Amino acid sequence: MNTSKNPEVNLSPGDLIIGKWNQNHYTILRELGSGATGTVYLAKSKQSKVAVKVSHDTLSITSEVNVLKHLSKVQGKTLGPSFVEMDDWRTPKGTFPFYVMEYVQGESLFVFMRQRKEEWFGILILQLLRDLADLHKSGWVFGDLKPDNLLITGPPPKIRWLDVGGTTMMGRAIKEYTEFFDRGYWGMGSRKAEPTYDLFAVAMIIMNFAYPKRFDKKEGGWQQLQKLIDHNRSLKKYRKILYKALHGQYATADAMKDDLLEYYSRKSSSQAIPKKSPTPKPTPKGSTKGRYQRKKSKRKRQITETMLIFLFLLAFYIVYLIGNTV
Repeated sequence: MNTSKNPEVNLSPGDLIIGKWNQNHYTILRELGSGATGTVYLAKSKQSKVAVKVSHDTLSITSEVNVLKHLSKVQGKTLGPSFVEMDDWRTPKGTFPFYVMEYVQGESLFVFMRQRKEEWFGILILQLLRDLADLHKSGWVFGDLKPDNLLITGPPPKIRWLDVGGTTMMGRAIKEYTEFFDRGYWGMGSRKAEPTYDLFAVAMIIMNFAYPKRFDKKEGGWQQLQKLIDHNRSLKKYRKILYKALHGQYATADAMKDDLLEYYSRKSSSQAIPKKSPTPKPTPKGSTKGRYQRKKSKRKRQITETMLIFLFLLAFYIVYLIGNTV
C-alpha cells in the first residue's frame, strides 16, 4: 500500500544532493510526498525547479524510470512528468538511488473544483479516461490511481499524472495501491493489472468527489457502495456508469468515456437552452432594482458559462469521432 514512509531518507530544506556519476547538484526546497518506494522532494537545480525522488530500492527506482520513459512515448503525449536523469547519492548512511523529473505545477483535482461548476469535473474525467485508454493500449495500467496523483495544469485546464510508482505492465500484480481506490480492498475483484482495475478507481474518484472525507469499509463491499450511490443526489445520475465500472463491465476506458460523454452532452444541451422568463414587472428605484440587475447579470453569466462548456464538450466529441475514423 502507498502508506509507508522511507525512514532511511529524511531530507530537510537546504540539504544538497550531488549525483555520484553526473555530478549534478540539487538543493532541497521541501517534501512533496512520500510512498512505499521512496520520498519525492521539490528541489532547485542550476536550470530550474525539479522533482527528485530518493529511495533505498534501486530496482523500484529503475522500474519507475522505465515507466516515465515509456509514458513519454505514448502517442507523443505527456502523460506523466518528463524524465530528466537518474543517479546515485553517496551519504554517510550509504548510497541511495534517485531520479529527477519535471516539476509539474498546478492544483490538485478537488482543489481545482472548489470554485467551478460540476461540468468541469466531467471534462477532466473525460480527459483522464482518454489518457488511460492510450496507456492501456500501450500495455500498461496506472495502478495507484487517486486524486492525490492527479494535478490540473493550464490554462487551458489539463489533467496530468504525478506519481507513477504504481504503473504496472498488463497481466502482472498491482505493485502499489491505496485501499479506498483498490477493488481488492472492497472485494470487487483481483489486483491483476488490467483496464478494469483502473476504471474501478475512476469510479471511486467520482464517489470521492461526492464524499470528500471518504469512508471506511464496514460491511460487504458492493452492498455498502451501492447504498452510498443510491442515497447521494450527486451520484444517482451516474448510477448506471458507476455500477458498470465497479463491476468491471467496461472492457476499455473508451467504453466508459463514451457513456460519460453521452451523459454530459445530453445534460449540457438541455441546460444550454434557457427557459423563457416572464417579462419582469416594473420595480421602484433603489435597492430592489439593483438586486434585479445583479440577478439578471448573474443569470447571463451562468448561461454563457454553460454554453462554453457545451461547446467544449461538442468540440471534444467531434475530435473523438474524427480520431476514431482515421
